[in-house]
Amino acid sequence: MKNKYTPTAIALYFNYFVHGMGVIILSQNAAALAKQWGTTQTAALAVVSALGVGRIINLLISGILSDKFGRKPFVQVGIITYFVFFIGILISPNTFVAYILGILAGMANSFLDTGTYPGLMEIYPNSKGTSNVVLKAFISAGQFLLPFIVSGLATAYMWYGWSFLIPSAILLINFVFFLFGGAFPDSKEVAKADESKVSKVKEKTDTTVKSNLLIDGTLFIIYGYISQATFYLVSQMLTQYGQQVGGMAQGAAHSLVSWYSLGSIVCVLLTAFLGRKFSEIQFVPIYTLGAFLSILLMWLFPTNAGLMCILAFLVGFFAAGGVMQLALTVMAEFFPAGKGTVTGFFYTAGSIASFTIPLFIGWIGNMKNIMFLDVVIAFIGFIDTFLIAIRYKKLFGKLGK
Repeated sequence: MKNKYTPTAIALYFNYFVHGMGVIILSQNAAALAKQWGTTQTAALAVVSALGVGRIINLLISGILSDKFGRKPFVQVGIITYFVFFIGILISPNTFVAYILGILAGMANSFLDTGTYPGLMEIYPNSKGTSNVVLKAFISAGQFLLPFIVSGLATAYMWYGWSFLIPSAILLINFVFFLFGGAFPDSKEVAKADESKVSKVKEKTDTTVKSNLLIDGTLFIIYGYISQATFYLVSQMLTQYGQQVGGMAQGAAHSLVSWYSLGSIVCVLLTAFLGRKFSEIQFVPIYTLGAFLSILLMWLFPTNAGLMCILAFLVGFFAAGGVMQLALTVMAEFFPAGKGTVTGFFYTAGSIASFTIPLFIGWIGNMKNIMFLDVVIAFIGFIDTFLIAIRYKKLFGKLGK
């Protein structure tokens, strides 16, 4: 709390609380929106795919520009764009307009990512991984709270639009804060300090190895895809897998998602607590190994309901508890002068996964085989992060703080 940029960090976290709502707000209000647009719920839900399209459009370029012009402008643009999405959906007359607004929401997320992740690493240089993992907690909090707001409004026969106006109000408050304050550290000065720190580490450890854009960059981009694909596959298919392959009752199969979410939240809290004692590179290979083993056991023993609940918790813990944010933090250590750029590359790979994995799901069809695909992907993820750890040790002379 002694950090003078803490108010800025708090505002950034609340942006992601709103983002957590934004990710699921269309699906949560599908019935009301379908009626507004004069279409079916299925057609209304199709608008959700626009978020992924918008994310891919500008993520890479906004990351590069964030390194050039600083973090604050991109946070501000992200807030404005998200605000237009929330308000625009309420007055959108059809799915075409809604799809355009969905693209804007995806672009807003990209703007926020390329301003926020690098910004937090620069605000808390000694707790980079922890500061980024906490973002995951705020996203989860937004996703947890919104369904209660939507169901509460429906129960009280109130207008569904209040679920859009609440996050809009938070964005408005944050925009005013950043308009009249919300200072960020000088990203270029922080980059120089980080590069100097790396040079001193190299001198002490007598290592002359440098980060390699082709080798290291490729490893991290692969993991950007893998990490998103791993938890996307299992989170989207968990209920159906429990029912179709595990023979679980509908209620029990749905509970797997709750166990998965609980595991994610517990991991975020534990990682935030341990983040000051251990470095990010020490978490990443362990978490990817845990994700691989958990998904493998889920594939091998799908009919044991009790074991499936435990494994769902473990998959949520290891695959969706912030390992993606930790890996991004490690990537920023490899390339300290381009935190915005690496964020753009890393999350572009993840966005491509979100776009392509549903195609694989549709092509494979069989739930058992889909889960096996996730086993393979998770194994590749472990091998990839193991190689990253080897490169880290060569670059910095050690693993850990």
